[in-house]
Amino acid sequence: MNKLGKMQVAVFALVSASFTNIYLTQPVLPVLQREFCVSPVQVSLTVSFVILGIVFSNLFFGYLSDRHPIHPILMVGGFFVAAGGVICSLTHDFNLLVGARLLQGLFIPALTTSLAAWLARTLPVERLSVVMGSYVSATILGGLGGRLLGGWIHPPLHWRYAFISAAALIIVTTVLAVLMLPSTEKEAVAAARSTNGKETYLSLLKKKELLLIYVCGAGSLLIFSPVFNYLPYRLSHPPFNLPTELITLVYLVYILGIFLGPMAGKLSSRFGGGIMLICSSLLLGASLLLLLLPSMTAVIVGLLGVCAGFFSLHTVAVVLLNRKLTCSHGKANALYVLFYYTGGWLGITGAGFAYEYADWRGVITFLLSFLIIPFSIGCFEKKAEANRRITEAELPSPPA
Repeated sequence: MNKLGKMQVAVFALVSASFTNIYLTQPVLPVLQREFCVSPVQVSLTVSFVILGIVFSNLFFGYLSDRHPIHPILMVGGFFVAAGGVICSLTHDFNLLVGARLLQGLFIPALTTSLAAWLARTLPVERLSVVMGSYVSATILGGLGGRLLGGWIHPPLHWRYAFISAAALIIVTTVLAVLMLPSTEKEAVAAARSTNGKETYLSLLKKKELLLIYVCGAGSLLIFSPVFNYLPYRLSHPPFNLPTELITLVYLVYILGIFLGPMAGKLSSRFGGGIMLICSSLLLGASLLLLLLPSMTAVIVGLLGVCAGFFSLHTVAVVLLNRKLTCSHGKANALYVLFYYTGGWLGITGAGFAYEYADWRGVITFLLSFLIIPFSIGCFEKKAEANRRITEAELPSPPA
C-alpha cells in the first residue's frame, strides 16, 4: 500500500471511531429512560449534548487546524473523547452522564474537523471530491457502528460496555493515525503560512455562496437526526412492538450511505451540485411520508430513502464547499460543521417536543416543514452553475 493509501486508511478508521461515540445511546434511549427515571426529552440529551459540544468547540479546532500540525491536535482529542466514554460507562448519575457526553462532543472536532481541513489542504484538487466522499462514508460507518454497539453487539441492559468498547477503539485509531499520517516540515510550513492574509470566520460568513452551503448542511441534519433518534419509540410501540435488538437491526439501512458518499461526489461532478440537491430533497420528502404508514415494509423502504436523500445532500454540500475554497479550509470546514450540528441539535430538541405533543406524526410533520431549505438552495445552486457555464462559454478562446 502506498503512502496515500495508508493515509486514507488511517483517516477513515479515526473518523469512523469518532462518529461511533456520537450516537452510541440512540438505540437504547428507552432503556436509559427507565434506568435513570427521566423523560424522553431529558434522555435525548445524551445524544444532543454531544452535538452541542461539537457546536461549541468546532470553530476553535478549525482555527487550530489552520495554524498547527495535525498530530498533537489528534492526540489531545483522542484522549478526552476516550476519557468521556469511560466516565459514561461508570456513572450512575444522569447529570454526570450528560456532562461526560458533552465532554466527548467538545473534543470530537479535534479528530474530525481538523482532519477534514488537513485533507482539503494537502490533497490535490482532482482527488478532493472522491476523498471527501470517502470521509463522509467514514462518518456514516461510525454512526452505524455506534448504534450497533449500543443496542446489538452489547445487550441493551449492558450499554455501559459499549462505551468501553468505543473508548478503546478511539485510543487504537488515534495512535494509528498519529503513526501513519505524514509529519513533514512542508506540512508545518503550510500550516504556519495559513495564518497570513487568509479569510476570517466573518469574511467566510459574508460570502453568500458559502453561507447557503452551511445552511444546507444544517437543514439536512435537522431533518435526518430526529428520524433515527425517535425511531426506537416508534418501533417499540404499537403496531410494531419490536424489542431493542430488532430495532437496532433496522439501523443497518445506514450501510447504504457508505456507498452513497463517494457515488454522490462523482454524480455532483457530472450533473452538478444543484440538480443533486434538488433530487435528494425530493427523495427525502417522499421517504419521510412513507414512515407514517403502519407497515414494516414501508418503514424499511422509507428509511432507505431517508438515508439515500440525506447522505447525498451532505456529501454534495461538503464537495461544493471545498470546491469553492482556495484557502482557509480549516475555518471554512469548521463553520460547516458548526452549522451542521447546530441543525442536528435543533432538530433533535424540536422533534422531542413535537413527539410529546403529537407522537410520531408530529415528528414527521415537523421535519417535512424544513425540506424547503435544501430544496431552495439546490435551485439557487443550479441557477448559479448555469450562469457559470454561460460565462465560461462566452469567454474568448486562448490564442493558439
